[in-house]
Amino acid sequence: MSIWVIIAIVLSSAIAMECIAWAVHKYIMHGFGWAWHRTHHEPHDNLLEKNDLYGLFGAALGIFLFIIGSNGPESIWWAGLGVTIYGAIYTIVHDGLVHGRLFRYVPKRGYLKRLVQAHKLHHATIGKEGGVSFGFVWARDPAKLKAELKAQREAGIAIVRDSVG
Repeated sequence: MSIWVIIAIVLSSAIAMECIAWAVHKYIMHGFGWAWHRTHHEPHDNLLEKNDLYGLFGAALGIFLFIIGSNGPESIWWAGLGVTIYGAIYTIVHDGLVHGRLFRYVPKRGYLKRLVQAHKLHHATIGKEGGVSFGFVWARDPAKLKAELKAQREAGIAIVRDSVG
């Protein structure tokens, strides 16, 4: 297998994980899985939250792909690496940068600032209804997200915290 095929498999599986994470976040975490995810949207002083259990599913997927790929098609193993890389990026960006669970850094400009703003707008709603920016590493324009959030509030879809406007 050429290095270019390996790179393509790793990158495409990492990108696919952002798409999967978006769907799981929007339809499961903000749906029937809200009981676990709620702990992520409510203030607390705990080191861990029930929401962290979702990360175990991602880790299990990566481990499963490594095991299958060790005894089967090599491409499956490389897909497992892509899933694992996505998990590391998610942990650093979401838990570290956005929520400050691993380190404190406030970006002043660029994509990282946009990512933090988009995620804070996601947390602007009270409860599981409505909401914007369900991705973890890809962030839409915060001005557009703010307008979408305002429209959801006006339509009665979402309860938005007062500090968002």
